[in-house]
Amino acid sequence: MPIRILIVDDEPLARDTIRLLLDEQEGVEIVGEARNGDEAVSMIESMQPDLVFLDIQMPGKTGFEVIEAVGVENMPVVIFATAYDEYALKAFDARALDYLLKPYDDDRFEEALTRARNRVGERRIGSLSNQLVSLMAEHKTGKRVADRTVGPIEVRERSERILIKERDSVFFIKTENIDWVEAAKDYVVIRIGQKEHLLRESMTRMEKRLNPDMFVRIHRSSIVNIERIKELKPYFHGDYIVYMKDGSELKLSRRYWGRVEEVLGASVPRS
Repeated sequence: MPIRILIVDDEPLARDTIRLLLDEQEGVEIVGEARNGDEAVSMIESMQPDLVFLDIQMPGKTGFEVIEAVGVENMPVVIFATAYDEYALKAFDARALDYLLKPYDDDRFEEALTRARNRVGERRIGSLSNQLVSLMAEHKTGKRVADRTVGPIEVRERSERILIKERDSVFFIKTENIDWVEAAKDYVVIRIGQKEHLLRESMTRMEKRLNPDMFVRIHRSSIVNIERIKELKPYFHGDYIVYMKDGSELKLSRRYWGRVEEVLGASVPRS
């Protein structure tokens, strides 16, 4: 069953761009194009698409006002496509799945569409699950439940995400994918595999944002994901060298022993 898509943008060129990119995709169907927020509300309510590419600054209603008018619980999966990066946090507060910052390239569009395919699939499974539960309840009671529209189960993304701004791109990273974090003056460097992301944040605040069951501070300048630790070896003056699976070597300061032992569930030998 194809994904039914609505394109909403007041700029014809922007609508054309999305349409051309979708023409190269299989398993999608463009059900309509809206030129402003008011048209968007009407078409979402009448067509009930699975996915909407939604601009933010438009005549009539903004993208956020469209969501408010339709109702968050009634909205299809939303990918914002806009030239303004300052609305990113508000967009995700409105439960948007992704945020495409114009001009975006084919790869970035493909990434967003892939995420949307997965989310639409999850919603459809959730809707079927709700209907099955309803039918089972009817069978057990021997009574027919009054006709009603069964809404989809909202499959929530993991809440632990961090917003990253790099050049002309705005995106989220999942904290569970972080290998380790290093202090860099007024910034922190977030390391994921071979990639590094710079974020204006203090180590203290960064530590509070990470899952304490997964991340532990081993030094005033480093926080590590315990699942990425390869081994620990004694160093000088009671300190340890922490060997990470990515090949990095970090220092475990003795002042952080207690917390490390708590998270690892094992004692660090004292030299």
